[in-house]
Amino acid sequence: MLPLLRTVVDIPEFEKKISYSSRLIFLGSCFSEEIGQKLEQYLFDIELNPFGIIYNPASVAESLEILLEKKVFREKDVFQRGQLWLSFYHHSRFSSTSRDELLEKINSRIAQAHSQLKKANFLFITFGTAWVYILNETGKIVSNCHKLPQKLFTRRMLSVKEIVDLYSSLLPRLWEINQELEIVFAISPVRHWKDGAVGNQYSKATLIVAVQELVNRYQQVKYFPSYEIVMDELRDYRFYADDMLHIGSQGVEYVWLRFRDTFFDQATERAITEVGKVLKAMQHRPQNKNTDDYRKFLSSTIEKIMILRKHHPYIKIDHILKYFMDEQKRFGYAD
Repeated sequence: MLPLLRTVVDIPEFEKKISYSSRLIFLGSCFSEEIGQKLEQYLFDIELNPFGIIYNPASVAESLEILLEKKVFREKDVFQRGQLWLSFYHHSRFSSTSRDELLEKINSRIAQAHSQLKKANFLFITFGTAWVYILNETGKIVSNCHKLPQKLFTRRMLSVKEIVDLYSSLLPRLWEINQELEIVFAISPVRHWKDGAVGNQYSKATLIVAVQELVNRYQQVKYFPSYEIVMDELRDYRFYADDMLHIGSQGVEYVWLRFRDTFFDQATERAITEVGKVLKAMQHRPQNKNTDDYRKFLSSTIEKIMILRKHHPYIKIDHILKYFMDEQKRFGYAD
């Protein structure tokens, strides 16, 4: 027997699985973003980073507080830098040259995510760093510095106790509005190199110890070892992007497969396969659409979508069905 030339991270069995009827929320750093986008791609019911990418535990907790309260952002909650209006609670993707437009975007996402939180089956939280930036003027931790001068902020690292105390107060409040909510933590494998090699490891270790404390404390809290999978199973720079810090597409795909093995049962995997076929059909570009072959292709694809929708009514696939039916009408193929 050939030796296994890599270490494999053992992932404990998750009793609760994700299906197409599951409602999901992903918050936090790059793992949430990457895996969340995969779930979006395959048409799962997911609310992905309603504040944009957030890196530290305190800012993620603040975001959840905002969702719990369904806070309405007003003029005092945003600020202007140059021509852009921004929020210290949000990633820079939440920016606009119009203050009112930004407030509308922020508040609509909060309302949408608040509704999802109340009925979600899973909340996935990814921490990227234990380092935080405190705005000197207010004494509050910010989610994003938005490239403002460093002198406006004080930088420090959260302690394990601070993180555990923060979430020990927050998690029971989440379960008050949603008793069935399963919370899964992960640590981003992306290294924060500006902290230095030692500073990055110190930060990641702090996050790992804090999360394990919460896992030990609460039955409905679990841990998905995305950090360990990359550090041990993918211990090779070929799985990294050109900056040698972020994970490349091949590495993301591998972590996604481990995620699927952990959270999806066979029925969900079969449904994903069928959804994948439909998505691939969306990319089909025939040389000439005025042919019998294209007519048959449209009819066959619509039939597959109708069967998929019948067997999995929770899959949000109506927009794709409309696309193919519109194609039929456009070329005069519809009955």
